[in-house]
Amino acid sequence: MKLGVFDPIFGDLGLEETLDRVVALGLDAIEFGTGNAPGDRRCRPAELLADGDALRRFRQALESRGLAISALSCQGNPVHPLAERAIRDDLVFRDTVRLAGRLGVSAVNVFAGCPGDGRGSTTPVWQVYTWPEEHAEVLRWQWDEVVIPYWREAGAFAAGHGVQLAFEMHPNFVVYNPPTWRRLREAVGEPVRINLDPSHLFWQGIDVLGFIAEYGEHIVHVDCKDTAIDEARVRERGLLDITTSRGPDDRSWLFRSVGDGHDVEFWTRFVAALRAIGYDHALSIEHEDPLASADEGLARARDTLREALAAAAAR
Repeated sequence: MKLGVFDPIFGDLGLEETLDRVVALGLDAIEFGTGNAPGDRRCRPAELLADGDALRRFRQALESRGLAISALSCQGNPVHPLAERAIRDDLVFRDTVRLAGRLGVSAVNVFAGCPGDGRGSTTPVWQVYTWPEEHAEVLRWQWDEVVIPYWREAGAFAAGHGVQLAFEMHPNFVVYNPPTWRRLREAVGEPVRINLDPSHLFWQGIDVLGFIAEYGEHIVHVDCKDTAIDEARVRERGLLDITTSRGPDDRSWLFRSVGDGHDVEFWTRFVAALRAIGYDHALSIEHEDPLASADEGLARARDTLREALAAAAAR
């Protein structure tokens, strides 16, 4: 199993500087953002696809350092109710799939997106309750009229390029937990896989290790990010806490660096669970910790995961 990193953590650094940092950190792989939510500071699919020399230089920069690409990530909302936004995000998605096919990268990480509440909407509506009845009708319309038709076609497009779609379960999108992922898989089929980011399962109260055991055959990529739960605040306000993440001292839960939400023993069991289902790809560190700098969070996550990998191998 490789240790890697998701590249937004490196801010405005260029490609060569970023890859040198990855090597200096003792990591083996990098996950590139290619546009939409992660940005495309170091990997711009449209430019690389249009310029063979640029693509060769990009490959060489990685190969000369012995680094692998764990995935390309273009998390956006291609079913956004505003047509211009949906078209933009869809174009980034398709260029990312084409580039993945050219590079031999098997997984493209995506969000399922979220439509509005009907034709003419301008804002996505995350519908998670089915009463009163009009809310159930919104949910039906979103899935039957927008989400499933889009991803059936997009899934076929990805399959045609030899690429699997690794869906991250994320709040504010229609696929956010195991049942919604399963609904999309049953409707679309084989291209629908999983990018496991346990941080989103933690705050929903989902058993991460049980999830791995049940859904492991579909996991093709893993992003490593932790979550810390403040049990006192959960008792006061629950887990659906909309306090801004800019106010970390007053939230029910926070994203943290790996090791600052769950201890090494948990992460050892996490690694062992992945080994048990045959996962042998990258653990890609993602940093969204408001209480730690990028350097601090990355070092903390790297060291915790190294310890977990060694402990799991010794068991």
